[in-house]
Amino acid sequence: MGTPVAAAELDRQGNRLVVSGMLDGSAIDDFTAQLGSGTVRTVVFEDSFGGTAEAAGAFADAIRLSGVQTEVRGQCMAACAYAFLAGKTHRFGYGLQVNGILLPVAARPTAAELAVRWRGDEAHKTLADFTPGAAAVTAVSAPAPAPAPVKPAEPSPAQARDNWQPDHGVLFTASPTLFGRVYNTYYCDGTQGRDFSKCERLPDADPYKLGVLTP
Repeated sequence: MGTPVAAAELDRQGNRLVVSGMLDGSAIDDFTAQLGSGTVRTVVFEDSFGGTAEAAGAFADAIRLSGVQTEVRGQCMAACAYAFLAGKTHRFGYGLQVNGILLPVAARPTAAELAVRWRGDEAHKTLADFTPGAAAVTAVSAPAPAPAPVKPAEPSPAQARDNWQPDHGVLFTASPTLFGRVYNTYYCDGTQGRDFSKCERLPDADPYKLGVLTP
């Protein structure tokens, strides 16, 4: 049985609004109201491991409409990742923690797809692409059924959406070192569970060049 995932919690810290937990929609009214006040400048996502597609879209819409910045502190997975990309600027937070953002994909993206997939409106299109209707973006900590072997060229778009698994996506990480932060990008096919060290490292996938992070 999987570990229960806490619903989203909001913590106001001056002009920063910290969001933690799963984006399940329970906090969206409060979130929208706080952004509507005009006093929030940055939304910080801290250790948010998933949520629903509907909530991801609602958080993203509120962020886009208010024009705030977004920041990740710790881990930001699946639904959180799409809300994060809606920020006027979006970046990793400073500090000694390892930051990571996992963007779900239906299949291993090509270099050409990586270059445009998460820029502007493309991020919103991608969210709809793998979550048809009211399907949920499953929390990363939820137990996953055994995934089918990943063969990018074979599944149809409908099959790819149906077969999307938790922990399946492109993972961008930033780790602190004595010489500054080291950025790495991985493709995770879902079979590795939470052991992301087993994911395939993607070369030439700098998060700044791909638009996942902004200066």
